[in-house]
Amino acid sequence: MARLWVGLAGAGFFVALLVLHSRFCGSPVLRKFAFQVSWTTEEILYRLDVGWPNRPEYFTGTTFCVAIDSLSGLVYVAQRGDNIPKVLVFTEDGYFLRSWNYTVDTPHGIFAASTLHEQSVWITDVGSDFMILWLHGERGTGPAKFNIPHSVTVDSSGRVWIADRGNKRIQVFDKDTGEWLGAWTNCFTEEGPSSVRFTPDGKYVIVAQLNLSRVLLVAAPPVGSIGNCSVINTIQLADQVLPHLLDVSGKTGAIYVAEIGAKQVQKYVPVEGYFPSFTHS
Repeated sequence: MARLWVGLAGAGFFVALLVLHSRFCGSPVLRKFAFQVSWTTEEILYRLDVGWPNRPEYFTGTTFCVAIDSLSGLVYVAQRGDNIPKVLVFTEDGYFLRSWNYTVDTPHGIFAASTLHEQSVWITDVGSDFMILWLHGERGTGPAKFNIPHSVTVDSSGRVWIADRGNKRIQVFDKDTGEWLGAWTNCFTEEGPSSVRFTPDGKYVIVAQLNLSRVLLVAAPPVGSIGNCSVINTIQLADQVLPHLLDVSGKTGAIYVAEIGAKQVQKYVPVEGYFPSFTHS
């Protein structure tokens, strides 16, 4: 029995040292470990895929955004930095395929929109000259006004969800009419949302909060109602990981998070049994 207590004490001391080292030294390896250390009573609905990608050394810059082409099974990552590939292409399983460093200067957001006949990738490039072709809303704090609108997505019922980061809210509009349908503010009193996406079954909204290094799993409201934001689960990343933009696989429900602080993209996969509609073996 004495040996058992000595072993448990030693293990506890080792874990404490790892957590303190991760906090004060910022080790990328220990950042992943720190994700596993949770003091919340929430059930774990997603787990970190520690093997994704299989060659993380391809991340050579600051990873600002990620997009999933579920039709082709591809993951696009855009990064910033001098003399580095600006766009990296992986498989959803984590194998590196190719990269390119032309036509892109300073990427901020990325979106993949493929059909059976064509593959296309759209990138917002904040470093190049551009001309505004379409604009909705203006700067401000009232309904349908924005302060650093950071991410946009459309749900299956035609509602447009916009992460209005500077105003600490998500605003919702009708896709066809542009009518303002409501806003979520109660989940974002500490930090505004930097990214918003839906799970493939449409039941949950995945939200990133940059400066809190946190990803929220929020219940999606029914059609005809916006209601209040209700957090179902939280993925707390290590300090200074800074999740910027994220995307969700339409096939597996896996969450891919572009982390500008950690300079990497990490993959979180659903725990089997919680999401039977899109988990697979």
